[in-house]
Amino acid sequence: MVIGRPGGRWRNPRAAALVAVSLLALAGCSDGGNDTEGKTPTGASSKPEGSDKAEAPEDPSTATPLAEVKSGDLSLSVTSAVHDDGGFVTVSGTVTNNGGKFWTASDWMGDERELTKNGASLAGASLVDTKEKKKYLVLRDTSGRCLCTKFADGGVEAGDTQEWYAQFPAPPEGSNEVTFQVGSMPPANVTVSSGE
Repeated sequence: MVIGRPGGRWRNPRAAALVAVSLLALAGCSDGGNDTEGKTPTGASSKPEGSDKAEAPEDPSTATPLAEVKSGDLSLSVTSAVHDDGGFVTVSGTVTNNGGKFWTASDWMGDERELTKNGASLAGASLVDTKEKKKYLVLRDTSGRCLCTKFADGGVEAGDTQEWYAQFPAPPEGSNEVTFQVGSMPPANVTVSSGE
């Protein structure tokens, strides 16, 4: 079909361009009558076969801990320790204040002057490779900010539980047994798993 004004010429080239673009847009809206192409049939799952086990990561507050340690009214759970492809280990878990007053995370900050700008955080945490007897400190960026949780309120309210994470350089291949420690908490022995 040819669209134009009588005589075959458009007086306004912009109008001609607008008509052409409109026709292309209308043509693009049509799927050629194939309503099922690229769509998941009703009632069918969009997940690939055999992916039923590949669910979303477990919530750290409900995951079965790899390790639990306590110091006074404070309890720390390690729920995940994963060796990632980027050459680092991410350790995560929860901290619960079982006491009757606000807990300040001051002794978790670390002693280094560079770490003070992180405020109340896990900047002072460490990971010890028990096989190689090597200690790893929390990774930080070029500005000295730790790759770890920073407690927004400076700690944890009485009766509250907060999630945390900290990233470390990865121990060598085969060194999967590590000890995580932060502040005055006892060491927590965990096994690092491989990331997917």
